[in-house]
Amino acid sequence: MLDLTSALRVYGQFRLSALAQEDPVQSQRQQLMRLLHHAAKTAFGREHGFAGIQSVEDFQRAVPLRRYDGFWDGYWSSHYPVLENVTWPGIIPFFANSSGTSSGVTKHIPVSAAMVKANRRAAFDLLVHHIANRPGSGVLGGKNFFLGGSTALTALGSDVMAGDLSGIAAAGVPWWAKGFYFPTGADASITDWEEKSRVLARRALAEDIRSLSGTPSWLLLFFDEMKRAAPERTGRLADYWPQLELLVHGGISFEPYRARFAELLEGSHAETREVYPASEGFIAIQDKSPRDGLRLLTDNGLFFEFVPVEELESAQPTRHWLQTAETGVNYALVLTSCAGLWSYILGDTVRLVEKSPSRLVVTGRTSYGLSAFGEHLIGEEIDAAVTAAAETTAIAVTDFMAGPVFAQSGPGHHLFLVEGAAAQPDKAALFATTIDAALCARNVDYAEHRKGNFGMGPPQVRFVRQGGFAAWMKGRGKLGGQNKVPRVIADAEAFAAAAAVLLTPL
Repeated sequence: MLDLTSALRVYGQFRLSALAQEDPVQSQRQQLMRLLHHAAKTAFGREHGFAGIQSVEDFQRAVPLRRYDGFWDGYWSSHYPVLENVTWPGIIPFFANSSGTSSGVTKHIPVSAAMVKANRRAAFDLLVHHIANRPGSGVLGGKNFFLGGSTALTALGSDVMAGDLSGIAAAGVPWWAKGFYFPTGADASITDWEEKSRVLARRALAEDIRSLSGTPSWLLLFFDEMKRAAPERTGRLADYWPQLELLVHGGISFEPYRARFAELLEGSHAETREVYPASEGFIAIQDKSPRDGLRLLTDNGLFFEFVPVEELESAQPTRHWLQTAETGVNYALVLTSCAGLWSYILGDTVRLVEKSPSRLVVTGRTSYGLSAFGEHLIGEEIDAAVTAAAETTAIAVTDFMAGPVFAQSGPGHHLFLVEGAAAQPDKAALFATTIDAALCARNVDYAEHRKGNFGMGPPQVRFVRQGGFAAWMKGRGKLGGQNKVPRVIADAEAFAAAAAVLLTPL
């Protein structure tokens, strides 16, 4: 096939030059002003006086923070599926169906034509950062494999479609680029994850895959299917695709999986690169090494605000933006977008690690934390503790989940449900004590509650059978694609119900 990497390299030179000269604060101010001007005549824009807003501070005074329900109940539901000039000008052509990781409630996220273009520009930025790190790249000399959900879209009305974000992205691929994508056609539209995994595993063996993208946990399940499709091979990725040079991951923390992927990539010249996409917009890309964080896309149709997590539920939370936000603080991320989201609480928590260029790390979800006993754990701390325990016990973690257990008498404790290779019952105690020590070292509140087992008992670990999390997700109708196993279920009853299923032997 035609190799267009040289054309990408030319574009990359211009794009990297622009990024090198970018002032992120000025870029963000310009993005907000453009978004306000564009949407001034929408129903939302008139209601909130967009025409008179002259500054970020004006905007923050005029537009309150809202979650999805505030937009759905207040603006979208009465017009759905035809949103015309409601929160964004024109008709919204797509809705990304996105279910809450823990709640399971389906959200219908508007995706405008402008957002489709923004997401496409972000995908090119990803490749630009890759070729900057790989001068001899031939990434567009073969196929680019995205292991996502079904690309099938459902017609909701005239010129309005809904489905997985994978399908919306596929619909926005320019004609000249379609030959570089895998899978395509009927294979890409398969909705059943197990069937799709089997079909794609066989097809992919015959393809020259240069880049591979997906959620780490589902990629591991797919690699198991590849091994079943070609048992004579080693199972390492270089044995399937010797020209693979880029593995893109996102959606969940990579740390618990890093050691497993290192084994799979042994003998390969592929690099890993993290991305931070959401149904609401493409937020950030790893442009340097993993330890440097992810670079915010500050010039691509999004305006970012940062609210201190502890203030999120207060009557008047402090609202920072890039000019006023500080590094090292745990913030709830708030988005304004070119799809008609205005000061929208995304549900993720982040920490800025650099201001110019602006880089961040994702620390968890606003709903992903454990504080049943006042311990105030965040997702980043839980992920790090599980990673440390996996390394100590030599267990290659496939998936895990944690939740509170309340005792009828005495202190309660955390229970960790862990699935992974070499997960044997006699390793559970060491896994648990390593988690405990790691959390005590990282979180003062946790350490105080653990003193003398007075406020909280030691964590417990139970190992889940191989394939247990996949079976549980299948039972919930959320197997594969962009669905994610909830890392924490804070509701004790809901967690107990999940544990009962996950710990049931075959």
